[in-house]
Amino acid sequence: MTGTGGGPRAARRLGLALIAAALLAGCASGTTEAAPEAASTPGGPAAAATPDPARAPDGRTPDGTLLVADFGSDTVTFVDPGRDGSGEGGAPIASVKVGTAPYGLVVGEDGRAWVATAEGVAVVDTRQRMRLALIPYATEPGPVTTGEYRGGGMGIALAPDGKHVYVGVNVPGEDGAVEVIDTATREVTGTAPVGMRPFDVDVSPDGREVYATDHDSFDVTAVDADTLKTRRMEVAPYGTEGGLGSWLKPHYAVVRPADGKLLLPFEGERLAVLDPHTGKVTVERMTADTHQHGATPAPDGTLLVVGTGPIGSDDEDPSLTIRAPDGSERVVPLDGPHEDVAVSADGRTAYVTGGFTRDGYWNGITVVGLDDEESEPVRLTAGNRPLGIAVL
Repeated sequence: MTGTGGGPRAARRLGLALIAAALLAGCASGTTEAAPEAASTPGGPAAAATPDPARAPDGRTPDGTLLVADFGSDTVTFVDPGRDGSGEGGAPIASVKVGTAPYGLVVGEDGRAWVATAEGVAVVDTRQRMRLALIPYATEPGPVTTGEYRGGGMGIALAPDGKHVYVGVNVPGEDGAVEVIDTATREVTGTAPVGMRPFDVDVSPDGREVYATDHDSFDVTAVDADTLKTRRMEVAPYGTEGGLGSWLKPHYAVVRPADGKLLLPFEGERLAVLDPHTGKVTVERMTADTHQHGATPAPDGTLLVVGTGPIGSDDEDPSLTIRAPDGSERVVPLDGPHEDVAVSADGRTAYVTGGFTRDGYWNGITVVGLDDEESEPVRLTAGNRPLGIAVL
């Protein structure tokens, strides 16, 4: 694995760690965050975007509609992305109750969405816009609460064959779990221990392994999909100094289809490339110089990474990194913090959620054109602190 240190952040890691540790001391004890109405955005107080029933389509939800997890509520919201998916003229069209503080979501080819909430995994028929079930966790995540450090489901992924869903369950202050759900019976059929606070869950292209990105333990846990045996691999290109109080931890991962390696962005400076077969990590340079969270691949292999904004005085503002397979990057500035990103089926448009896991979020989506460097991002109101996102 690569060594620690280096880069403009190395000198201030300890100071940031102490500040973050102080913040975590209150949050990890079960304290919830302020109600969404009390949060602020760069332009002023946040207001939840209410769907317009008149815009809701009759019958099946149109392809290309966006679905977001409303972390500040108990719903998912369906969003019309506007003319040609550009965001222009778009708006929320309907919301469906799923459970407290929904975080990640994934949608299968059958149109069912699986949504990780604090209470369980909700199953939503996205074509008819209705909840079908709420599957309780086998792991005990503690009291049902809201806010950044709440227990319950976080990352979630679907097996390539659609037969199983894998959800990372956070147990505040302890190691978490990946639970396996049979999509036919809608029951939890297995549990595997993973690291602390599984922000993201991914599956290998062949479906044989599941990967939990364990934010608070600086590692990725690989889970054998058949036996549920696990192995943990450290991913800490800045080192593990500061422990729980460190900002420099893994958040989201992308499995590269070409070779099955995991791509984990750090701070707009380093892209950790993890070989899950050997546990070896190599590091490639990134250029955004901002704290980074959500990541997703475009159909052509382009990597999209969300920059949430500064955590130190020398950091740049929020952005979306568009990283080509050859490593070249274009960095698009964003207005205000964002959390996660999805890409249209044709690979021409990215949708970046403004929910954010910490304060400073806004209730909307930024739409970024990927094939036109001259186009300006479009802001689209959507949901209540939207985090996870999918394109239907």
